[in-house]
Amino acid sequence: MGKIIALANQKGGVGKTTTTINLAASLATLEKKVLVVDADPQANASSGLGVDIKQAECTIYECIIDRADVREAIHDTEIDTLKVISSHINLVGAEIEMLNLKNREKILKEVLAPLKEEFDYILIDCSPSLGLITINALTAADSVIIPVQAEYFALEGISKLLNTIKIIKSKLNPALEIEGFLLTMYDSRLRQANQIYDEVKRHFQELVFDTVIQRNVKLSEAPSYGLPTILYDADSTGAKNHMALAKELISHNN
Repeated sequence: MGKIIALANQKGGVGKTTTTINLAASLATLEKKVLVVDADPQANASSGLGVDIKQAECTIYECIIDRADVREAIHDTEIDTLKVISSHINLVGAEIEMLNLKNREKILKEVLAPLKEEFDYILIDCSPSLGLITINALTAADSVIIPVQAEYFALEGISKLLNTIKIIKSKLNPALEIEGFLLTMYDSRLRQANQIYDEVKRHFQELVFDTVIQRNVKLSEAPSYGLPTILYDADSTGAKNHMALAKELISHNN
């Protein structure tokens, strides 16, 4: 059975999508079968993996609202073992459309259930909110990776997210675990970045990944070419950091 991991943090700009794309590509390079589920209406994970969103006829939106066949929504990428279910701007309105649906918090779980056997890892890129789609992602997931930006306000929103995870654990998904906190956009030259790392480590101890994702220009350039960083520049710091993260994740789960 594959493992479903949500990447969540209601704070925007912390590197959720960058981590999703590059962790997925690194896992796939390590011969794991990986599926990225783009659950963010901005669809950046889809375009960052080379999907032409305008051409996508079936997306996660159709799977959730119209119960379309999930396999129709799966796209290939440049890496054979990496697939993606693309998102659509319509997802913005999906939360309102879902309000009257039965078991509305568990729809994504039902959508992804048939795919668990086919993939080693299913990574869900969540939108920067704690709305119904993110709740669906956390209800469907076995665990959650929480990217934390190495900056002063990084820890501000985390208590809110942890509270949401606690509620979901008690009411919807008792098996949900925290896979780990991941420090992103880390610049070791800044004293503040090191202080944030120490603080996160002090708070969450062994729940913090040893790997940190350093600030790296290649990470922001690669998506404009529709490529993960490992295909854009395999020798870049960004590619190496995510490969180290993938190896750490695999060893956690063995």
